[in-house]
Order: sequence, then C-alpha cells, then structure tokens
Amino acid sequence: MTTVQPFRSGGHGSLSRVGVAVCHGFTGSPISMRAWSEHLAEQGFAVNMPLLAGHGTTWQDLSKTPWEHWYRDFEAAYLELAARCDTVFVAGMSMGGALSLRLAAHHLVAGIAVVNPGLTFSDNRAKYSGFLKHIIKSVPAIGDDIKLPGVTEGAYTRTPVAAVHELSQLFTDTIALLPQVTAPILIFRSTVDHVVPDSSMDVIQANIGSAEISVVSLGNSYHVATMDNDAQQIFEQSSEFFRRHSHAL
Repeated sequence: MTTVQPFRSGGHGSLSRVGVAVCHGFTGSPISMRAWSEHLAEQGFAVNMPLLAGHGTTWQDLSKTPWEHWYRDFEAAYLELAARCDTVFVAGMSMGGALSLRLAAHHLVAGIAVVNPGLTFSDNRAKYSGFLKHIIKSVPAIGDDIKLPGVTEGAYTRTPVAAVHELSQLFTDTIALLPQVTAPILIFRSTVDHVVPDSSMDVIQANIGSAEISVVSLGNSYHVATMDNDAQQIFEQSSEFFRRHSHAL
C-alpha cells in the first residue's frame, strides 16, 4: 500500500556508507519519491527521506507551517546520514530540489540530483501571495501533473496561499545562495512541465557555483517525473551519478 510515511534504509554492501537524503515536493509527500528511494536502497545506498512538516496531513496544516520547518526536517535527515556515512548526496523534486540546493550551500554534500527543481513560479499571482493570503485561504491543487494515466502522487486537493508565500520566501533565499553551491549537479528536466517554468532552470544555470552541471531532458514525462514514463531513467542515471562521485563504481 502506498504510504505518506518517511522512508529509511541502512544500506548494504559496498555502498552501505554512501548516503542519499531524498526530498519530496510542495503539497506532496514521500509517495512521489518512494520508488526512487526504494531503487537506491536496493542498490545498497543508505537512504533517508523525511515527511516534511505540514505535509501528508491536511492543506490547513501546511498553511500554518513556515518554510524553515521544511528545511529543518530535510537537514535533519541529511545530518542523520552524515553521522553514519562517509559520503552523502542530496536528491529532490520540485520544491525538494530547492531544499536540496539550499542544503548544498550550507553543507559539503558529494553531489546533487534534482528533478524539475523549482525556484520560480509559472503563475504571476504568486508574487502577491503575501497579500492574497489574507483574502484567499486556498486555490486549486497543483498536484498530479503526470503524463502516465492512472497515477496519483496523493498531493493535497487544495494549495494554501499562505504556504505559497512561504515557498516564495524559500525560493528567494535559495537563489541568493546558489553561488555557494559547488557540488556536482545532475538535473532531470521534463520537456513539458505544467508546474515549474523554464525560468527556474535559467536561474540555476546562471547562478550556481558548480563546475559540473549535467542536464538530462525527459521527453515522456510531466512534472512528477519520478512517477511517470521516464522514472526508470531517473533511477538508473542518478544511481550511476552517485556511484561515480562516491568512487564506488
């Protein structure tokens, strides 16, 4: 049964001391990242994927959660791995990509793998969310942007406007930190994404301090690519990336 619960794996074999901290997206839950996390665990990596504060319950809970709590939960998962692993990577989708980049600016991660990372909005109304949150409590959901029929990520049915304002603050904070991100980065980008605009990629590529940037185009998936037609490609190429940068090929 699909669950919103966190995922942890101790790792095994030659990769047991190589960790990957995995982060889900805004209004979503570990459901969207579970198959990826399980794949990494099967390979032998130690994996830690938290359920971020305000997620996996109700959108009303999310509306009362500051962005710093999302980051705190992901950082705690990373630090738990760092305490028992020699090498730790970060991986995230959408907002989880932003949190991964922010963490990489503050900690010496071995590498970053992100899927459709979000740092900008496709809806211009987001810039007014700090004002609108006092008038409108929620707007229609942004979840389930998946090309593969019959697949759901189990995201909230409404998006709280107060949380959009928090997300915008996270984006602003993270963009300012991008020059401090120097770890190798692997970015998976769907050619059709109805949630995160191309400007997010432009911001990353223009500002990130990483010397090694690889961008992989996903031609048969929408935003939630980790549950879409190109999921296996993400799983396999990210595993190879982690192995290569941990010298565990």
